[in-house]
Amino acid sequence: MDKPNKYHRENPQDLAQYIYENDPAATSVEEVIDLYPGFKAVMNHRQAHQLYLEGKLYEARKVSEASRTETGIEIHAGAKLGNNIFIDHGMGVVIGETAVVGDRVKIFHGVTLGGTGKEKGVKRHPTIEHDVEIGTNATLLGDITIGHHAKIGAGAVVLKDVPAYATAVGVPARIILRDSEPFK
Repeated sequence: MDKPNKYHRENPQDLAQYIYENDPAATSVEEVIDLYPGFKAVMNHRQAHQLYLEGKLYEARKVSEASRTETGIEIHAGAKLGNNIFIDHGMGVVIGETAVVGDRVKIFHGVTLGGTGKEKGVKRHPTIEHDVEIGTNATLLGDITIGHHAKIGAGAVVLKDVPAYATAVGVPARIILRDSEPFK
């Protein structure tokens, strides 16, 4: 997987347009910019992540906490997000410090990209490759990889890698579908 752009050069208008085009409930790009908590959380994360990269960890955390209070979405300033991340509804989403999220990933409310262990300086959170969809209240834990174009079902608890083009459901998650073609 290509590494997500750590400087978030994606234009905010482009993200809003992407969300508008991919959410049938959206009535305008302006609505996305003004009213969508997922859009606001990603925009706030960009500022927090830049501060994090500059070593201004306290300031980065303040931006992240203010964003969590405003949106109900908690994204650690250290997390790496790609372009066109669509956090739909968003309340209760948690994305941990060492998580990596690729491009065009759709995350529904209540999703946790959580860590395991207490070690510092090691990868403890999931890597989500491009074009993945993660269903409501799914929990993904540890240094696992979710392959591109995979789908994670609502309520799934994922503790192991999920291959590309696979669908994982259940507690603990199991693969129920694997296809070599992108989902339509």
